[in-house]
Amino acid sequence: MAHPFEQTIRPDRIAHKGRAALSNRNSRFNLLQREADLDPAGDLEPQPGPAPRTQVRIEFVRSILSTNRSPDLPFDRSINPYRGCEHGCIYCYARPSHAYLGLSPGLDFETKLTVKTNAAQALVRELSQPGYRPAFIALGANTDPYQPIERNFQVTRSLLQILSDCHHPVVVTTKSAQVVRDIDLLASMAARNLVQVLVSIATLDGELARTLEPRANAPGRRLDAVGRLARAGVPVGVLVAPVIPALTDESIEKVLQSASEAGACTAGYTMLRLPLEVRDLFVEWLRTHYPQRADRVMSLVRQMRDGRDNDPAFGSRMRGSGPYAELICQRFKLARRRFGLDRPRPVLDTSRFRPPQSSCAQMSLL
Repeated sequence: MAHPFEQTIRPDRIAHKGRAALSNRNSRFNLLQREADLDPAGDLEPQPGPAPRTQVRIEFVRSILSTNRSPDLPFDRSINPYRGCEHGCIYCYARPSHAYLGLSPGLDFETKLTVKTNAAQALVRELSQPGYRPAFIALGANTDPYQPIERNFQVTRSLLQILSDCHHPVVVTTKSAQVVRDIDLLASMAARNLVQVLVSIATLDGELARTLEPRANAPGRRLDAVGRLARAGVPVGVLVAPVIPALTDESIEKVLQSASEAGACTAGYTMLRLPLEVRDLFVEWLRTHYPQRADRVMSLVRQMRDGRDNDPAFGSRMRGSGPYAELICQRFKLARRRFGLDRPRPVLDTSRFRPPQSSCAQMSLL
């Protein structure tokens, strides 16, 4: 049976406006692997075809809550309303998950998206289970809940409405200014100590951000969102993520200072991770857009990954190890303290939780 998205193989190293990946390599699970070879002699540069358009597929899910036991993560459950992400961040650690759909972690990840349209109904079912015990939900742990298609589908808003009605705590992570659309719900939840928003800003360099995160909002718009949320009483933090050696590391102090001035109260960071297919996609992007820095960047990546391009080990995969990783850690801690962003993250309230009310449920005797 054919997949709803037809696999398209494009020549390598073609930059399309608004897209970060330069190729569309096959899923590692495909039995047949194909490569475009338009010029066997290698004398000609590949010619760009039409820019790939965003395609959307509808999915009806049986469950929406994902669980994990990772010691590196401060949460044990999360929700991702979408598969794939139109923001197209070239470094995104979620790209390899598209291979499970038989799609490419390259351009397919940015252009062939799946919307979980019944996510709200699935959440109601799961929160209604008799054995459910509340703990904060991470909304957007894998792909961005406020990517551009959220404007039309509003799956994220429907989920927030249910969590608000049930008094269930949630932490929202995004790099989109679109989060302010839901400031009414977020402010109401904040008044009950049920929400925190984390805005990801890797760099304040607009030109770098346009190639690194082509369809995410500009850094200035994200800072504006931080300010609007803070003024509405929503606890908001900033994530300097990822820190890319010799490319975005110089922005750490600038991002933290600007976030503090905008009203952020906490801050965190992660180092660049290059799992599975992300490594080749990132190196391809790096050598195309920043060829003079490429060797330096990858040398520093290996220095903080025990000589490898990636270290999947718990305890070090988010921060790295070695002198360079320690230097970044110390810089971040000093800047966070200097700009007043070292306050502990709020402990969200789980005691208010009430299961969703069903029209067919038995009425309470109390």
